[in-house]
Amino acid sequence: MIPRYTHPDMAAIWQDENRYNIWLAIESHAADAMAELGTIPQTAATAIRNRGGFNISRIAEIEAEVKHDVIAFLTSVTEHVGEEARFLHQGMTSSDVLDTCLAVQLTQAADLILEQLDVLLAALRSRAEEFKYTPCMGRSHGIHAEPTTFGLKLATFYAEFARARTRLEHARADVATCAISGPVGTFATVDPRVEAYVAEKMGLSVEPVSTQVIPRDRHAMFFATLGVLAGSMERLVTEIRHLQRTEVREAQEAFSKGQKGSSAMPHKKNPIGSENITGLARLIRSAVIPAMEDIALWHERDISHSSVERVIAPDATILTDYALRRLGKMVQELVVYPDAMRRNLDMLGGTVYSQRILLALTQKGMSREDAYAAVQAAALEAWEAGKDFKQLLGTNTAITEHLSVQELDELFDPTAYSKHVDTIFARVFPPQSKQQRKAG
Repeated sequence: MIPRYTHPDMAAIWQDENRYNIWLAIESHAADAMAELGTIPQTAATAIRNRGGFNISRIAEIEAEVKHDVIAFLTSVTEHVGEEARFLHQGMTSSDVLDTCLAVQLTQAADLILEQLDVLLAALRSRAEEFKYTPCMGRSHGIHAEPTTFGLKLATFYAEFARARTRLEHARADVATCAISGPVGTFATVDPRVEAYVAEKMGLSVEPVSTQVIPRDRHAMFFATLGVLAGSMERLVTEIRHLQRTEVREAQEAFSKGQKGSSAMPHKKNPIGSENITGLARLIRSAVIPAMEDIALWHERDISHSSVERVIAPDATILTDYALRRLGKMVQELVVYPDAMRRNLDMLGGTVYSQRILLALTQKGMSREDAYAAVQAAALEAWEAGKDFKQLLGTNTAITEHLSVQELDELFDPTAYSKHVDTIFARVFPPQSKQQRKAG
């Protein structure tokens, strides 16, 4: 992935040094287990652990000749260990190292992503509480529907990202498996106890049955989870992009001192962060189909998945991490305009209260059909002619014989739409400890 979208912490996970360090740890733990079982001499395991090392440029040099990355790595380690290295990788196959390493890297990446999800969730909760009762326009099909609150709007996103966090926790656990089972996964050349030992040391679970490779349905679910998370990020930034439109202007991304919006038009404030995340979400989702197609490998193993994972594993996790970091900061600094929200709420002369009028009329004895026709006629006239909806209702005797002026006034109260906000918030947000409330 290009440096522009790469945070150093996530980049480090996918760099050669980390990968080879994990390979060496796997080999060292396996050697320790084999020594304990008497498969190899204890002196060999000690030598591998104490003198084991590698040279990245040397590995590249060897791989250029042998065309095999694991063999090149083992040769470099052998040059550091010496004669005892003949017991290195005893009974193991390349996939034992590669797949177990990938499991470690994906769990490391998932942990960073979970951290950024927590930052975003905290920001969403804080801003939702801040605007819990702030009335704003709810829209369906892009058209004014009924009032809601900006806090409720943000609460929907909190709930969605909370679900995303749960999914990622499950996907992390699902992909965190170790396979040290030898060729075609039969343990014919390596004791299952070696696998169990390595798994414990590497913080992984034992793969119940491998076919020389860890089954790729696990990885497919991991990348599918990132894909759904990307969709949720796009939904949030699409909302921000809409709210920042000049005609709406209810909220906008923070615009820092010295920032420029356009090379041509000095007045511009563009939602560049939201648009950036929209594009990155497309790239993250693009990893899902290849990951799904990696599930079906030939017989016990082929490497058609290998080239795919070398690209999508770093790219998808790096982009998800970057997008979440940017989104968390965006929500923290989001500029909100409550006055504009109220102005937009009143834009159509009060027609957004039409359902309240309709329901009140039916409860007073008017048929739903007649009530709908009367209310719609007034609403359309208000919409098209720019008139006051409440005044139009007051001139219709079919309506006024059922509803008094005072009753009409009460039906145009926007706070009626926030009477259950506390109930919804209690469903969405888990109780905070005193320490969390103080930190907030």
